[in-house]
Amino acid sequence: MIAGGLATIFVTDFDRAVKFYSEILEMKLVFRSGDLWAEVSAGPGMTIGLHPISPNAAKPGTNGSTVVGLEVKQPIETVISELRARGVILSGELMNDDPVKIQNFLDPDGNELYLFEAKHD
Repeated sequence: MIAGGLATIFVTDFDRAVKFYSEILEMKLVFRSGDLWAEVSAGPGMTIGLHPISPNAAKPGTNGSTVVGLEVKQPIETVISELRARGVILSGELMNDDPVKIQNFLDPDGNELYLFEAKHD
């Protein structure tokens, strides 16, 4: 019935957000409509839409308004080290809740995201 989805994140600086998601996090920029809308792919089944803030939109960076989880392809510790080197702000410590490891972090607007590494049987 459902064939995928899209999480929309409202941002204050559109170019900065596109650069963060496509270059820092290395997601594929799949579509951009000027400074009005962009989509980045985080892998099969996960697309993130970037939208500039507007009067009717939620305030970017409001805790709990948006949380996006991104599954890593490498060991999470390696990804964390790479993101730290790129200036990404991590939130808290790596949580190791067998069978999943989770690391929270923030985008440039303060929107909360998290990385996760799951053991699959």
